[in-house]
Amino acid sequence: MSLSLSQLRQQLAGDALKPVYFLAGEEHLLLIEASDALRARARELGYLEREILDAESGFDWDDLARAASGMSLFASRKLIDLRVPTGKPNKDGAAAIIEYCERPPPDTVLLITATQWSKQHHAAWVDAVEAAGAFVPIAPLRPDDLPAWIGQRMAARGIKASRDAIDVLAERSEGNLLAAAQEIDKLALLAGDRVLDAATLEDLVADSARYDAFKLTDAALAGDAARALRIAAGLRAEGEQV
Repeated sequence: MSLSLSQLRQQLAGDALKPVYFLAGEEHLLLIEASDALRARARELGYLEREILDAESGFDWDDLARAASGMSLFASRKLIDLRVPTGKPNKDGAAAIIEYCERPPPDTVLLITATQWSKQHHAAWVDAVEAAGAFVPIAPLRPDDLPAWIGQRMAARGIKASRDAIDVLAERSEGNLLAAAQEIDKLALLAGDRVLDAATLEDLVADSARYDAFKLTDAALAGDAARALRIAAGLRAEGEQV
């Protein structure tokens, strides 16, 4: 099955994990945090042994079968952490993953992660993962979704902020989710019990936004002149030939 991040969180709150999970996307912070949440839940459920497999160039895909068949030395349950950065295993890799998914071993969870992903990556081995477990595609946040994400993250860290303040942080961290998370962590130390307003955020938060020409085109076609000018200024500051 295919799950969203929120559906993954709900599924992890249950008493059992699926045999296979595939988390993929280029929003690295969301990918890292979702993977960490799955690993933490696995530990809570007794998957105390973890074996990491980095499927870089020259990787021996027989290692996946060996990891699946090997007896756990320290625990009754095991997590296999398979990292496929490109999201494109070779022919042997695809076959190995399909074979694993057809007969997943008991008391074992396979977590596959990829830091590159698009619809063009989808292949038969991904279908096998979906049939045996869960595929979680992680798309970059759209600009319209960023303020809600920032507001939720602030609230989770006990930060009180006005909507204008949230909008300032969203504007200054667009395209750079890690910077937004780091600024929120900093604000959690500085804010105290006060309600942060836009002026305070402008003083405390650096401009870490990252833009590209495609975002400029999107803003222009959407008729958002203010954002288009902001992106153009940001591209010029980064040395791009707008």
